[in-house]
Amino acid sequence: MAMALRTAVAAAAAPRGFRRLLSTTFTPSFNPPSASVAAQQREKAEPSTNLFVSGLSKRTTTEKLHEAFSQFGEVVHAKVVTDRVSGYSKGFGFVRYATLEDAAKGIEGMDGKFLDGWVIFAEYARPRQPPTPPENNMYPPYGHQ
Repeated sequence: MAMALRTAVAAAAAPRGFRRLLSTTFTPSFNPPSASVAAQQREKAEPSTNLFVSGLSKRTTTEKLHEAFSQFGEVVHAKVVTDRVSGYSKGFGFVRYATLEDAAKGIEGMDGKFLDGWVIFAEYARPRQPPTPPENNMYPPYGHQ
């Protein structure tokens, strides 16, 4: 009883943010959108032979990625993007198949499957956006006037 009284007094004297921390009831103030809405809002890439693979383990190598995806068709190129300093995977990579049919089989076969103990996701890669020139208040580079 004394503990409950002490908590009630502390909650009344505490600033509003601390009252929320001390509260025993939870009222969520943020309702995230459902997964289906988020998936619909994200644009789908057009089918291509190049796949984007995410969710890779830090220990996944290019060879393991190539081996896993080659079960579903002829892999022309596979690359795990690595950190320059540590050399470990950044968690994503790319796989290029010889044909669109092989790429579709690769997505169907590997999307949501385990690789090195992690669930990976495979989808068609989106084309890289052209770089935007930096906007600053400096003089134009040489040759541009």
